[in-house]
Amino acid sequence: MSYSVYVIELDKEFADLRKAKEANPCRNPDRPCVYVGYTSKSPRARFKQHMFGKVGKKGYRLCSRVVYKYGIKLMPELYAYFNPILKKDDAMEVEILLAKILRKCGYTVWQN
Repeated sequence: MSYSVYVIELDKEFADLRKAKEANPCRNPDRPCVYVGYTSKSPRARFKQHMFGKVGKKGYRLCSRVVYKYGIKLMPELYAYFNPILKKDDAMEVEILLAKILRKCGYTVWQN
């Protein structure tokens, strides 16, 4: 099994939320808003889960509310370089690293 990190462009409206401002004090309004995550599925399949509000067999939400509400499209130009990732722990670390890199570049990032 392999893992992937992925980046989803979010609507600019997301940047106006208090939680977005708190998480991104140095954001550049000219840069896109993005969501960063990791998955054992393909980034495309995971994006579809987010956008359709996928709920698992046990009734738990399998999507981010932020992506469900503000998601626009995948941005492979920001994540393809890192994939595939062989270990889950490494994928989790790359997700955090990629979020930090994008924040330093001025993106408004949501990652949890």
